[in-house]
Amino acid sequence: MTDSKPGAGRILGVIPHDRVDDAVSASPRDLLTTGLALLAACIAIFLAWQTVPSLLIIFTSVLFAAFLDAAARTIAPIFPVNRAWRLSLVLLILAALSAFGLVWGAGKVPEQTHILLQLIETQLDVVQAHLLSFGVDLLGPEAGRDFARWFFDQSRLLSNAQLVLGTATSFLTNTLIVLFLGILFAFDPSTYRESLVMMVKPSYRARTRAVLDEMGSVLRLWFIGQVIRIALMTLCVWGALYLIGLPGPFVLGFQAGLSNFIPYLGPIVAGIPIALVAMPFGGSVLVWAVVVYTIIQSVEGYVIGPLIQGHAIAAPPAWTLAAIVLLGALFGVMGIALAMPLVAVGRVAIIRFYVEDYLGDERSSHATEESRNGAKRAMD
Repeated sequence: MTDSKPGAGRILGVIPHDRVDDAVSASPRDLLTTGLALLAACIAIFLAWQTVPSLLIIFTSVLFAAFLDAAARTIAPIFPVNRAWRLSLVLLILAALSAFGLVWGAGKVPEQTHILLQLIETQLDVVQAHLLSFGVDLLGPEAGRDFARWFFDQSRLLSNAQLVLGTATSFLTNTLIVLFLGILFAFDPSTYRESLVMMVKPSYRARTRAVLDEMGSVLRLWFIGQVIRIALMTLCVWGALYLIGLPGPFVLGFQAGLSNFIPYLGPIVAGIPIALVAMPFGGSVLVWAVVVYTIIQSVEGYVIGPLIQGHAIAAPPAWTLAAIVLLGALFGVMGIALAMPLVAVGRVAIIRFYVEDYLGDERSSHATEESRNGAKRAMD
């Protein structure tokens, strides 16, 4: 015998009579709530997309605040004073180091950079000549001949004065914003954290607070690790190239150290200027420079780097490289530089909020517990 009730009647038939009225009356309200939530989410995504450059600058300020907080925690056993005093001491030390670097570098770095640019310009001409002999015009008709003149030829520089001034002004403004916001965040992080926690349900605020604290630990570990890696790479390459006898070893070492901000691709790009500068000094010097740089970079990338960043960045290399490519294509240099910390905090958010809380998968919690405990021990 078949049931002649329509679909809606069959559904209502299995619902207890004392809940039918509640279900029917709550349906329009639920639909309205869902619609408003979707509309709010779309507006938030649109506004976030339109303000991505500003959001990246704010995120950079958070990174700087994490670095200041980590430095203040590090000197706590040496200076057991109030946290505000320790942060003030860290800022004074950083200001003194910056002033020393500017005074020391003002007399050496421009001259070394000029010499390096001239060498690179000459070698680009040589490379272009070899390519032309095989019928390949890879570098264009001008090759590298205008590379250094763009910076040091006065007429060329004046013709690009507006671009140079605008870029310098934007860079200086963004730097000041990062510095001041980072200092404000570092001196009172709990207030800014609680302002975000207040936006979720009261029953979920403790969980949100714990996840935000974990994100802060990850950012502290990542930034401190990057500073250590940059310093080690700069010193090692600087000393090695100085012993080999290449000009401008500090500039070459510093750009090799900064290349660690772009994993996998950065070290390869940083090796190109070293090879171009070594080419005029003969094949043996070129081989020595390339081999020494490769050894230093391999030790740093495969041994020192994982030891330093192992607790902070646990994402698979393929996902990290994919994030660098995507964020670089979308947001340029800022996206490339911030890809790693964004992947780090995004991974924490996905695992804690989506995998564990929404999907109810507790295996990821047990799998990452040891890494999280190691991160906390490293920062305490």
